[in-house]
Amino acid sequence: MAPTISNIQKDLFSQLRKLRKLTQPYFLPYTESNGWLFILMLLAMLFCVAGTVLFLLTGLMSLLSSSSQDLTNQYLGGVQDSLQKIWDGKLGFSITGLFCLGVACFITFRAQFRQKRWVPWLILGCIILMLLSVNGINAGITFLVRDITNALIAKDKSASYRNLWILGICFITALPIRSLQFYLTEKLQLLWREWLSKSLINDYLKDQTYYILNPNEEQDTDVDNPDQRITEDTKDFTNQALDLSLNIFDSILTFSLNILILLSISKELTIALIIYAGVITFLLVFASKKLFRLNYDQLRYEADFRYGLVHIRNNSESIAFYSGEEQESKEVQRRLGTVVKNFNLLIIWSAMIRVLQRSGIYGSVFIPYIILAVPILTGQMDFGQFTQARVNYQLLEGSLFFIIYKIDTLARFSASIGRLEGFQTNMSEIDNEQYKDFVAEVKDSESIVLNKVNVKTPFKDNILIKNLDLTIEAKQNLLVTGPSGCGKTSLLRVISGLWSSQKGRVSSPKRGELLFIPQKPYMTLGSLREQLCYPLDKNRFSDDHLRAVLEEVKLPSLLERYPDLDVKQDWPRLLSLGEQQRLAFGRLLLNSPKFVVLDEATSALDVKTEKHLYQLLKKRDLSCISVGHRPTLIDYHDSVLEIIGDGSWRLIPAATYELSQS
Repeated sequence: MAPTISNIQKDLFSQLRKLRKLTQPYFLPYTESNGWLFILMLLAMLFCVAGTVLFLLTGLMSLLSSSSQDLTNQYLGGVQDSLQKIWDGKLGFSITGLFCLGVACFITFRAQFRQKRWVPWLILGCIILMLLSVNGINAGITFLVRDITNALIAKDKSASYRNLWILGICFITALPIRSLQFYLTEKLQLLWREWLSKSLINDYLKDQTYYILNPNEEQDTDVDNPDQRITEDTKDFTNQALDLSLNIFDSILTFSLNILILLSISKELTIALIIYAGVITFLLVFASKKLFRLNYDQLRYEADFRYGLVHIRNNSESIAFYSGEEQESKEVQRRLGTVVKNFNLLIIWSAMIRVLQRSGIYGSVFIPYIILAVPILTGQMDFGQFTQARVNYQLLEGSLFFIIYKIDTLARFSASIGRLEGFQTNMSEIDNEQYKDFVAEVKDSESIVLNKVNVKTPFKDNILIKNLDLTIEAKQNLLVTGPSGCGKTSLLRVISGLWSSQKGRVSSPKRGELLFIPQKPYMTLGSLREQLCYPLDKNRFSDDHLRAVLEEVKLPSLLERYPDLDVKQDWPRLLSLGEQQRLAFGRLLLNSPKFVVLDEATSALDVKTEKHLYQLLKKRDLSCISVGHRPTLIDYHDSVLEIIGDGSWRLIPAATYELSQS
């Protein structure tokens, strides 16, 4: 049993470290060394809230006493007496001192709360203030229940109605506080989700991380479905983190306020409840380990299933041309089968856990009757005390059975933590050895230079091109040829800085001076104007300029179909591949780089249009590196790099390159 308990502790501390790594940056700048500062600021906030509650309550009672002393004494005499005892004793001085200490902490470390980091602390403080207020009201209600019960048994009409009035006022007061607490909690969750999503998106799009974490072969990365992690997992994490944290704090408050009351009524009942809750909670946590893993897997399988459906939508025309509905149906149903299979296991384990939950909860119902039966039957306890004890017992039970009630949520929360933290860690470790094949060191240059370079596939040892020596100066054009799979596109990735070379030196023009156009151009989720200007600012060019460029690349029909340049459409579906390739050349003309890399970028065009587009590049003195198989391409280039396929290569002047060799 000892090793198992040790493993549970290790898992718990591991999850807490991951939780802190995800949580703290929203509230404080994150470093490994300032974890204690984060805890200190949380305590400081609690000190500030506790002092604020005491000061507000004291001020409110003073205001009520000055306006109506008799009514205050009649209905709120107990509250007045309690406040008087606090201020007469050391407790009032202690709370005031802690309040001042909390304020001093926030003033001392105010530099940590830049970039609006004070906003979540303020909202969280207000939420905790409301939790304290509601728990204080609940504690008072237990005494009201006792007094009402005794008054009804004694048939004391005046006391019964007076206490019922006070009870109604308590409920009326608690309702808006609780409602505002729910609103602020949802608002804080939304702000946190927005911040965390933006942070993950920025990290994902920084330094081509999105490309490195999504290599050509899925088994080369352990980060599945980044889109789902940024959307669904972020939403679940922030929602569950706040819900669980506030519920834990609420449970602690409930326990703290009610344990003393229940101890004053029956020590035996209090001890029995704590022991019973401890045993049931331990058994439940021990039995729920499998549930945590199943929830983690379920998130992944659901994301894979959803991606399969998105894939069909994005490739609907290609699938229709192939009549591939049956094959696509099999694949989607396979993914659905994985979801269903895992969910079946999840249902079984959830049912087992719920049996344990229900057993623990049902068993706790008997404890008050078993423990308090003798004192009531012997006359040592009146029925009002028994009723109060039951209310206190139920409140304490709710706080002590917190894990029992929330075990399903904890399992889903654990899965969200694991997936988000794993995603975050992978993005932060891009420069590690694991990703050395992607993190390219390319020196800025006025030309493209490859000196003794080996071209290889990331994560693999197969070298496609060995000891490549190549220099492309401005206004020079190179055609790359060779059999399929010999490494032509891989070479372009090395030149563009997407892949790294483990040997030799690569120099390329700086960002913006080299543009890559693949065979199937990238179409953005935007307007026609944004398609043309990408990745430049869409307001940089006038409408007349954009229309002139479309005319230049032989797309006048596009202007006739969509005269409004700001119209947004599903462009990859509406435009043919030939139209997309011509649109990409228009984008190229607007960007005006010094070098352009064309990976079969004219494969869907006729020879006449291809010639026209290459002449446009020549007029603008753009140097191009082309990959293609058409013999006509030789006419637009100065030299030909022929990749043989066994790692060897040769560089030949285009004028002497024979058409039969192409």
